[in-house]
Amino acid sequence: MTPSQKILITGATGFIGQELLQQLITKKNADLIALVRSQSQKVPSEVAQVIINSNVSWADAPFPEGVTTLIHLAGRAHVLKETSSSPLDLYRADNVEFTLNLARKALATGVKRFIFISSIGVNGSSTTSTPFDESSIPAPKADYAISKWEAEQGLRELLKGSDMELVIIRPPLVYAGHAPGNFRRLLKLVATGLPLPLASVDNCRSMVSLRNLVDFISLCIEHPAAANETFLISDGVDLSTPQIVKRLAEGMGKRISLVPMPPGLMRWGARVAGLGGAFEQLCGSLVVDSSKACNLLGWRAPLGADQAVIQSGRDFKTMHTKGG
Repeated sequence: MTPSQKILITGATGFIGQELLQQLITKKNADLIALVRSQSQKVPSEVAQVIINSNVSWADAPFPEGVTTLIHLAGRAHVLKETSSSPLDLYRADNVEFTLNLARKALATGVKRFIFISSIGVNGSSTTSTPFDESSIPAPKADYAISKWEAEQGLRELLKGSDMELVIIRPPLVYAGHAPGNFRRLLKLVATGLPLPLASVDNCRSMVSLRNLVDFISLCIEHPAAANETFLISDGVDLSTPQIVKRLAEGMGKRISLVPMPPGLMRWGARVAGLGGAFEQLCGSLVVDSSKACNLLGWRAPLGADQAVIQSGRDFKTMHTKGG
């Protein structure tokens, strides 16, 4: 990383943001700033905090001078139990309007590169015979993915002809031992040691470990070839759900029993229980081709998929033992 970099990070207290801060701190050649709602103990002491009062709109947020790179992680993520009657409006407010307001501020203050963490959901919710790649036609279905796609389009239009470079990263499911959402549900399920009806599931899923994603984001901060590019990123090795479960169990030191059940019956049961989306993420296929990141930027995932999944199980067990 070149000297005199000043990097502003939104979402720095989140799942990805905290890991990213820790990685960037070790490089010791950039000034790091976290844009936060209130003073947070989750932000390391080496990182400056720009605080936005909870009563102040993101559009009116203070913006520090001299920022060279902005990494935008903040936004409204998947809500497991949605209560809003108009969730798309909420996603658009947080993921589109805020993103574009932030980009306008960045543009006005001379930020050189805007890194936007989007979602593979922009491409769609599943694949069949052909993996998604950067040339795939976007087909977002969920409200969250729609808002991310609209943000991408808005950013491209806003920055067209400007000097600020845009880097868009669309990760699939990001996992670790302390991951939130459906991956945490899976971790808890495996930890029970109960037989799971997954033996008949024959799918293929691309995921990206938290460490690998953060490593790629760090590379995109300064690599010249990343400018104005979109990347689909993954661990590079795709696993079936039974393989994922077995590796998590291995990390937890548990014996796991997988029993057969027709996937159609499981899908029906999940829909009846209101868990259709969770079922598709667990048992459907979603494969991405991340070769562009390797070929254009020379990136190699520092952590292999098998090792990363096993380590996730191990870390979850450690946190659970400690009451985490």
